[in-house]
Amino acid sequence: MFQAADLPDIVPVFPLPGALLLPRSRLPLHIFEPRYLQMMEDVLKTPQRLIGMIQPNPLPGREESLHSIGCAGRVTQFSETEDGRYLITLTGVSRFRVSREISGFTPYRRTEVTWDGFERDMGRAEADTEFDRDAFMDLLHRFFSARKLDTDWDTLKGAEDELLINSLSMLLDFEPEDKQALLEAPSLSTRRETLVTLIEFTLRSGGEERLQ
Repeated sequence: MFQAADLPDIVPVFPLPGALLLPRSRLPLHIFEPRYLQMMEDVLKTPQRLIGMIQPNPLPGREESLHSIGCAGRVTQFSETEDGRYLITLTGVSRFRVSREISGFTPYRRTEVTWDGFERDMGRAEADTEFDRDAFMDLLHRFFSARKLDTDWDTLKGAEDELLINSLSMLLDFEPEDKQALLEAPSLSTRRETLVTLIEFTLRSGGEERLQ
C-alpha cells in the first residue's frame, strides 16, 4: 500500500477519453502506439511503475488541454505480444491534481502533480453506510434490460460496496464528462449518488420513468 510520500512529483499520463480508473480498481489496457510503448519501457524501469489516466479537456484554442484531476495506477500485470504491443493491467493507487505539464524530453506527456487531498485513496476500501442495495439493484436491472446487456447478477449482488460502485462507474458507457464527475466524487456515497443520477437520466431519455 502506497503513502503520499512514496509517490513521485512527476507522472507520465495517458489521456484517453472515456477511460476511467479509480483507486483500488483494475483497468486493462492495450498499448500499441509508439509513444506509449516508449512510456511503458520507461515506466517499467521505475520503482512505482505508475501511469496517470486522465481525461482530455479540449477547450477553444487549447485542443490538447487536460482535466485537472486524474488517477494514477500501478502496472500490476503486463505481457508483450510477438509484434511488440503490451497488454497491461493498471491497479488504481490514488487520484492526483495536475500542477503543470512538463514540456519536452519524452514522446509521451508528463505532468507535475500533487497528491494532496486524496489521502483516503491510499487507505482501506470505503463503505457506503447509506447504500440501499435493493433499490440500486432494481434500478440496475432496469438499466441493463433497457440496454439489452447481460451480467452475472450473483456476482454483482455479492460484491462489496466499493467494488460494485467503482466497477460500474468504470464499465458503464457514459460520456467522458460524466466519467470525470464520477472520478472527482469526494466519497464513495457521492459517487454512488452520481452513478444513480446518470443511470436514471439514461432511463428517462429512453422512456423510463424516474425511480421513486
